[in-house]
Amino acid sequence: MDENIDIIEDFDDVACRFDVNGECVGMRLDVYLGMQTGESRSHIKNLIENGNVTLNGASVKKAGQLLKLKDKIAIAVQEVKQLDLTPQNIPIDIVYQDEDLAVINKAQGMVVHPAAGSYDNTLVNALLYHLTSLSSINGVVRPGIVHRLDKDTSGLLVVAKNDFAHISLQQQIATKSAKRYYYALVDGAVLKDEGVIHTFIDRSAKDRKLMAVSRSGSGREAITLYKVMQRYVGYTLMEYELKTGRTHQIRVHSKHIGHCVVGDRAYGGSNRFELKGQLLHAHKLVLTHPRSGEVMTFEAELPNYFKDVLSKLKPANI
Repeated sequence: MDENIDIIEDFDDVACRFDVNGECVGMRLDVYLGMQTGESRSHIKNLIENGNVTLNGASVKKAGQLLKLKDKIAIAVQEVKQLDLTPQNIPIDIVYQDEDLAVINKAQGMVVHPAAGSYDNTLVNALLYHLTSLSSINGVVRPGIVHRLDKDTSGLLVVAKNDFAHISLQQQIATKSAKRYYYALVDGAVLKDEGVIHTFIDRSAKDRKLMAVSRSGSGREAITLYKVMQRYVGYTLMEYELKTGRTHQIRVHSKHIGHCVVGDRAYGGSNRFELKGQLLHAHKLVLTHPRSGEVMTFEAELPNYFKDVLSKLKPANI
């Protein structure tokens, strides 16, 4: 037996289990779990090294363990750590919540989780105040955060209240069974009524804080579906559906097709309306409830500042 494996009893509290099929034989354990859960390789490695993963009932300490047919993998629910963050009574729009998850309609201008330069007044600070529990999978800085929205993007995001729900929800996003739809007002007239934008996205060589479509094929695959909702003189209201979730994906893809999101100064969008941020709103979220299996659809109408801009535009005669 591998010296990196110790036989133990199976976990009493399991977040998820996986059975290895033929397509994944010979794959590294950390690569396989990253593919199944959507988590980063570094996070998966930490789970393994901390003894939170078993392979066929044995605790695995080696992330590079190669998988065999019908191997059984379990990930334990992590013990919730005391969070070194301050709960803050910041008003947030909780669209729905139960014991497993909450759906939030995030306001434009709110940072999702603490980072350099934004250690408080974030959505996480508000969640710690308003919700009784949050998952621990993303550690003490990003508790409950399954996916993110940019600071100046408004709309729906789902929050996990325990590790069981977190892994299920993140797996749904990784496998594209969860669906995320956005409305965006973009500059110019988009000619095709619908289409697919398929590129690779990497850090911009000119500004490392921004992202860009990679011309060399480096970076990560990014797929966005789009549909024209309404045409205006000089502008187009678009609906985007994310098939992948790369940083700034819609904003980068909008720029890539020559129609930047209005108000997105970082990526070249116009700003004649003196907006505080881009007109990009996550208006619909479809997911499967981790416990009940029910398919749930949530929708959030456009914020007033977005509606106000649309009301000032003249419909195009096309």
